[in-house]
Amino acid sequence: MKITRIAQAGALAAVAALALAGCASSGGTSPSSSGSSTPTDSGVNVTLDTSLTGTITAGGSSAQANAQAAWTAAYNAQVKGVTVNYDKSQGSGGGVTNFLSGAYDFAGSDAPLSADETTKSKSLCTDGGVNIPVYLDGVAIIFNVPGVTSLKLSGETIAKIFDLKITDWSDPAITKDNGTALPAGKITTVARSDGSGTTANFTNYLAATQSSVWTYPAGKNWPVSGNVSLQKGGSGVVGAVKAGSGTIGYADHSAIGDLKSAEIIQDGTAVPFSAEAVAKTFEVAAVDASNGVAGDLSKKFDYSKLTAETYPIPLVSYAIACTTFKDAAQAKVTKSYLGFIASSIGQQIAAKNAGSAALPDSILKDAQKTIDAIK
Repeated sequence: MKITRIAQAGALAAVAALALAGCASSGGTSPSSSGSSTPTDSGVNVTLDTSLTGTITAGGSSAQANAQAAWTAAYNAQVKGVTVNYDKSQGSGGGVTNFLSGAYDFAGSDAPLSADETTKSKSLCTDGGVNIPVYLDGVAIIFNVPGVTSLKLSGETIAKIFDLKITDWSDPAITKDNGTALPAGKITTVARSDGSGTTANFTNYLAATQSSVWTYPAGKNWPVSGNVSLQKGGSGVVGAVKAGSGTIGYADHSAIGDLKSAEIIQDGTAVPFSAEAVAKTFEVAAVDASNGVAGDLSKKFDYSKLTAETYPIPLVSYAIACTTFKDAAQAKVTKSYLGFIASSIGQQIAAKNAGSAALPDSILKDAQKTIDAIK
């Protein structure tokens, strides 16, 4: 897409307004970003047609919720005639289901379409649905243990806790990870009850790095039964961990509010979540995993490439869309909005309001090519 200085200046003003108002803290306090929050004239920029009108219906990933709220506000500051309705309550699984049924113009999902879902999408999209990366963050391991403000956990210990093999906070494995004993107390794990891309990213990490301990396949549905508190949506997990005692769960980092998250031990180093560490993970470990549809930009992570500088549980989230719409007018408004969120300014808005990491320009340029092909 071409650069338009007027549109770009408007976006910069919108970013500044959002930064002052903190508008995207929908339902909680968003973590501050350690990434760049100051827009520049460089990067991948877009032209917005401010005369567009219409309604975009979308939903899915709760991980994208804060970013979507900020994107919508900034987009509407320029394109006032387009209404964007994004339903975060669906989760990635519900978002994909509604997209495949034709109810959504695009789905937000923390996992790309599966092979079966890609096949199903061909009845809707002709060539098939495409997965466009729009959001980069990490899965945080959140905890609420009385008297504990700092927690370090190895991947093996995390796997054993969530597989219910470690059930007390005084367990020797937790003591070893932290260099000191934690107060004794029952551990309650909290997981997603709905089909979740956050679950998929978390179980991808566990299955790839802890296969001797974690014997379940990766997927959107939580595989462990027993003494587990199952909650709908990322907000449900966060709420249950916060309301409990001795609780531990997982959620997109943007959603955790004032809860503490564990530092994850990688190559002997305890790595806290940061936008820089997640960006480094993407840089060294993200590899192409196209579903075969022209323009698809699916990624997967090669966890063998993790280092002491990378956050070990990354989360890349997608906008899933058709490149051919049945309604040309609907294609035009959806294309405009997706182009905005997959621009450098869109990424800076997400970083400021959701604490996420900006996707690299190389990915944004590829995303713009795919979005440009929407018709």
